[in-house]
Amino acid sequence: MNREKDNLQALGRKSQIPDNYAPDVLEAFENANPERDYWVQFNCPEFTAMCPITGQPDFAEIKIMYIPDRRMVESKSLKLYLFSFRNHGDFHEDCVNTILKDLIALMEPRYIEVLGLFAPRGGISIHPFANYGKPDTRYEELAWNRMAQYKMTI
Repeated sequence: MNREKDNLQALGRKSQIPDNYAPDVLEAFENANPERDYWVQFNCPEFTAMCPITGQPDFAEIKIMYIPDRRMVESKSLKLYLFSFRNHGDFHEDCVNTILKDLIALMEPRYIEVLGLFAPRGGISIHPFANYGKPDTRYEELAWNRMAQYKMTI
């Protein structure tokens, strides 16, 4: 396990923030406690992306919660990844789904959800929510239950 930590590129080093969407900066490490379920939550209160139509900045808080399986996302690489959206033009819903897909590909978690709390622009705020549970497991049912019971209020 120590050997894998030596391969992490972002942790403990001065890093340059990518100029555009950069899923390749995401790094993962082995979960030291795969025998149990537990939640990991990240809050990114300073997420920015650009409207793909107007080029105007969109501001949001991104909340990520997951139950890891064998791999976990390294937090500094996640920060750099989320910052890489700042010059990326995408709709709010697409940002949330892209983040979800990239983290699933990286970690193959048991369960994950991503919520985007986008600030109002033009008098409307948008709060997209997307989730995933590992197929054919109880986490798939968890994903369905969380989606079915999701309330669009904060």
